[in-house]
Amino acid sequence: MSSPHRLVSTVALAALLAIGPLAPLAGQDVEQDTVAELEPGFSAAFLSGRVAVGANDFGQIAQSYDTALRSDPQNPGFLELAMQGHLLSGNFERAAELAARSTAQGMGSQVAAVILQADEFRRGAYEAASAAISDGRRTGPLSDAMAVAWAQVGKGRMSDALEAFDSTIAERAELAPFALFHKAMALAFAGDMEQAADILRGESQGPVNLSRRGILAQMTILSQLGLFDEAIALSSAMFGNVPDDDVAKLVTELEAGRAVPFTTVRSAQDGMAEAYFTLAGALIGERGDWQPIIYGQLALALNPAHGDAILLTGQLMERADQFALADQVYAMMPADHPQALAAELGRANALYQSGATEEAIARLEALSAERSTSVLAASALGDMLRREERFAEAVEAYDRAIALIDEIEERHWVLLYTRAIALERVSDWERAEPEFRRVLDFVPDEPQVLNYLGYSLIEKRRDLDEALDMIERAVEGEPDSGYITDSLGWAYYRLGRFDEAVPVMERAVELLPRDPILNDHLGDVYYAVGRSREARFQWRRALSLGPHPDLDMDLVRRKLEVGKDAAMEEFGVTQ
Repeated sequence: MSSPHRLVSTVALAALLAIGPLAPLAGQDVEQDTVAELEPGFSAAFLSGRVAVGANDFGQIAQSYDTALRSDPQNPGFLELAMQGHLLSGNFERAAELAARSTAQGMGSQVAAVILQADEFRRGAYEAASAAISDGRRTGPLSDAMAVAWAQVGKGRMSDALEAFDSTIAERAELAPFALFHKAMALAFAGDMEQAADILRGESQGPVNLSRRGILAQMTILSQLGLFDEAIALSSAMFGNVPDDDVAKLVTELEAGRAVPFTTVRSAQDGMAEAYFTLAGALIGERGDWQPIIYGQLALALNPAHGDAILLTGQLMERADQFALADQVYAMMPADHPQALAAELGRANALYQSGATEEAIARLEALSAERSTSVLAASALGDMLRREERFAEAVEAYDRAIALIDEIEERHWVLLYTRAIALERVSDWERAEPEFRRVLDFVPDEPQVLNYLGYSLIEKRRDLDEALDMIERAVEGEPDSGYITDSLGWAYYRLGRFDEAVPVMERAVELLPRDPILNDHLGDVYYAVGRSREARFQWRRALSLGPHPDLDMDLVRRKLEVGKDAAMEEFGVTQ
């Protein structure tokens, strides 16, 4: 099914739609001698704020620069950073207060402008939003154009709103795909589902930019028109046969012939939230970039139940290592929302990344028990237990997940593969090997599966020719993978093809120079071809890079002390 929907690249959006740089450097617009001029106690706040900026600690940024402002209320740098810190950490009211203060003092930045714009929509002050744009306050090409139109919707002037959308479509070709989507949302909000559906098909008025959320909105609009087959076909074309929970629930309603209420945009405020959400998703770039988080928080300030904005902003908080804030964002998801499970999984992952491993596992265990029919909840628990090398418990979780599946299909191969790994790690090869082979029946050329099974067979001295073929195919699929290249070199070594093993193992270490297993393997290969001095160097390097759960550090030390052959015999290891 061909699609007229156009997805504009992140780079293009960053160039065309965004406002200027949002996150100032620590101390921007602050003189170097500011610290010395601050009252006692405030210099510490200023310095802690500088550290917080570098660490993306948004809550501390807000606190530190609020304190610094009490010493120097007119400082534009302090105002800007305090404002951004509050917005980033979810305190929109304080951010709006500081934006108004900064603007009143003639120091308003583009960040302040977009916060004030969002605040006007939040308060339903649509005349003020329109007047500010007419007076020259600028937030960015897309947000300003959409604000003009959505403000007219908010004022009940739908004809003027459609005219504003059409003006953008006609005059700004780069914005047209986005303006068409928003025009369709406005029409659907007004009850004109037929014209909205016509626009979203992308044929009558031009290509439309549709995100995942936009596709779901289109499906609900089609259902309102009784076009259930078209909506189901759209879902299949866009999401395949493995839809997420929210998509699956929508498809279930469509298959039953039930019209689904259009709830994507229920007000002009929601419409503006969609504009900010578009920018949040499109502007994801470097890890230290605050722009997408700012837009995500603006979307949530206008629509706190915006499921996609919650998930995106939570993920961005995790990316910034702000795990407590990520949890705070995920917790905004309504319990009855179709994406509630995804948010709960996000909360568990944020806990895990913060180092609260046991608490994260406990949360997933509780979630798996609560949602006892959810394959995703059980498999997520299995994944976390496997990462913690609690393989026996992981097998139990994976077993529960797989037992919930009526018919195993190709789309389940990752779940089967991860269970096979856990089974191999608990030495249950009788179950693991057929599981790996079943996965290869579904994805015969998947490099990671070929490598894992091939390497395991090499280690067990079984089916060596077949194992070598698997690993060679894996290397063809991922030639720059150090681990897979190591497997090929180790296969040559196990087969006694030492000269062939040397360049391959050297390449593996070149790809992953700091992996102790690979360095130990290279040492063994060098030893096998008589390059003892180089072997000893690699063994020492392996020790310096260890420990590693799969590396016997004592054996490596003995190889250095008494030589490889004697050490292997002493440890009872077959060479």
